[in-house]
Amino acid sequence: MEARIDAAARVLLSRLPRGKVGDGAVEFLVFGLKQAWACLFGGLMLGMIIITRLWWPEIGVNRYDLWFLAAIAIQVGMVLFKLETLDEVRVILIFHLVGTGMELFKTSVGSWIYPDDALFRIGGVPLFSGFMYACVGSYMARIQRIFDITFTRYPPVWMTVIVALGIYVNFFTHHYFYDFRWLLFAAVVVLYGRSFMHYRVFRFRHRMPMLVALFIWIAENIGTWSRAWIYPSQADGWSLVSWEKLGSWYLLMLISVVLVTLVHQPRQYSKDGVLLN
Repeated sequence: MEARIDAAARVLLSRLPRGKVGDGAVEFLVFGLKQAWACLFGGLMLGMIIITRLWWPEIGVNRYDLWFLAAIAIQVGMVLFKLETLDEVRVILIFHLVGTGMELFKTSVGSWIYPDDALFRIGGVPLFSGFMYACVGSYMARIQRIFDITFTRYPPVWMTVIVALGIYVNFFTHHYFYDFRWLLFAAVVVLYGRSFMHYRVFRFRHRMPMLVALFIWIAENIGTWSRAWIYPSQADGWSLVSWEKLGSWYLLMLISVVLVTLVHQPRQYSKDGVLLN
């Protein structure tokens, strides 16, 4: 698929007037297509959630249970058709376990709820929810390969692991003690403030700062609108997810980045080639 996207882009490029506008438009189009390809797992899950929110026949099956079974089928299919490697599946499994653990705690303290019935569940947590975290894991692992991601000034992995553990623990302990998220944000800025991510789209390599979770916030709004899960403030009717959640999802995304680096060692960017840290 990635080769086909590149081939189609070359054909389009040959038919356009050469210049910054045409070259930039093709590069942006390829970026969007490859991002969509990297989001295959998450896109299929969100598409299924939206469709069943708009139309759900009474067939004697709970939506949550259908999502769980469909998520298993999607995951198996992606492995069988070699859309994911076994290393990427390992990353996804870690995300699934980490996310399910958080779900069990957060629902128990009322941070959010799952309003529909489900047969496949643990306590108040339907088992499909772990796959929502797995979607993030799938995306993070796939973009490493699809965009050939490298870094400049990536911090020592052991330091990032300590900060990620602090973030994860704070998601639990802030219900009982002081919320240390602002200290964690400061730690993230110190660690990643000078770090850049380099990626290849089509013909050129680009870079972006590590300090960037908007798309996850959009997915949160789709999920709550479809009543896949809801926050207490949405019990009487849907409303936009608070912008404060953007910070929480950014910290969760940092955990995602660190988990991926435990499987795929971060590679140092070099103008003359790619060197392993």
